[in-house]
Amino acid sequence: MSHELDFAQFSFGTQVRKSPYSDAALRWGAKGFSVYNHMYIPRDFGDPGQNFWNLVNEAILCDVSVERQVEIKGPDAAKFTQFLSCRDLSKCEVGQCKYVLITDQSGGIINDPILLKLAEDHFWLSIADSDVLLWARGIAVNSGMDVEISEPDVSPLQLQGPKSREVLRAAFGDTPTELKYYRFMEFDWEGVPLIISRTGWSSELGYEVFLRDGSAGDRLWEHLMAVGTPLGLKPGHTSSIRRIEAGMLSYHADMTLANNPYELGMGRLVDLDMEADFVSKAALTKIKDTGVSQQLVGLEIDGDPFIGSNDFFWPIMKDGVQVGTVTSAIYSPRLEKNIALAMISINHAASGGALQVDKLSETRTCTVVPIPFYDPKKSLASAS
Repeated sequence: MSHELDFAQFSFGTQVRKSPYSDAALRWGAKGFSVYNHMYIPRDFGDPGQNFWNLVNEAILCDVSVERQVEIKGPDAAKFTQFLSCRDLSKCEVGQCKYVLITDQSGGIINDPILLKLAEDHFWLSIADSDVLLWARGIAVNSGMDVEISEPDVSPLQLQGPKSREVLRAAFGDTPTELKYYRFMEFDWEGVPLIISRTGWSSELGYEVFLRDGSAGDRLWEHLMAVGTPLGLKPGHTSSIRRIEAGMLSYHADMTLANNPYELGMGRLVDLDMEADFVSKAALTKIKDTGVSQQLVGLEIDGDPFIGSNDFFWPIMKDGVQVGTVTSAIYSPRLEKNIALAMISINHAASGGALQVDKLSETRTCTVVPIPFYDPKKSLASAS
């Protein structure tokens, strides 16, 4: 472990919050941080390629406290949570997670959180990088619904990779390892309240450990690393390589408020026929009837391996005319290809189409391909 760095070297002042694990991540080798949901997130533990191999071959522990929880409680909590989301939640059970979209009155995507149903009148939205708390509280004001909306003291860690189940067992015993995909349980760890879920942002076998007492953050991190290191656990960060391989979208990169579910290929998460009303119902009904003019696709891009990920939205050209934009690009050492997610005109979205990418004035040829690029049925993440 490194003790050379001090967090003050990364600080932007009090407007960006540290997580309960920030100091521990620094001790264990974090070399750089980004900002997400107004908090620091470790984004550099050295070689990102090695971080990827650690994830897909062994296991990594990631500080993802930036996945803040929007807590919705009260007699109308179920009705209100449904009102925010375009996905039918009527069959969601206590102890179940669901990937949902929070959409606005025009059908635009505000966020794509994981929903956790803690009780019939108690929900968490584990959010991506946008201000859902403010949106939800604004919607609640004139809704006439009896709900209480807050951000609780909850800070998740991600334990991801093929050895994550062994690490979880060593840390907390057999019971959490029996969780089915997208299920969770409440767990008491030596008096510290946790929620452990079979979820994660990697498309590998994995779990999230939600700490409900921030004062125990350092203790929890050190416990997991102590029991996990002999089993191959490494400190790490969410892998851009793996998430692009899996076709997992990143808010502000691959989708924004300007995008709707249908152009992102997420029509399966829209239930227009359910009885319950939701904010975007009329707008999404119209969009479905009209059709979309652009579509998110995968690209394989020729040429030398990319160094890192793209910092700009690269234009996609056809016969000298821009027909789309690369949103996320990376080199996959496993696939030995440059791969990307891109939003392009519906007229050029068919797989097999040949286009050109203008990569900062360097032109490369590319081919439209299906996404995900790897393990399209998520057999790794959902394996029993």
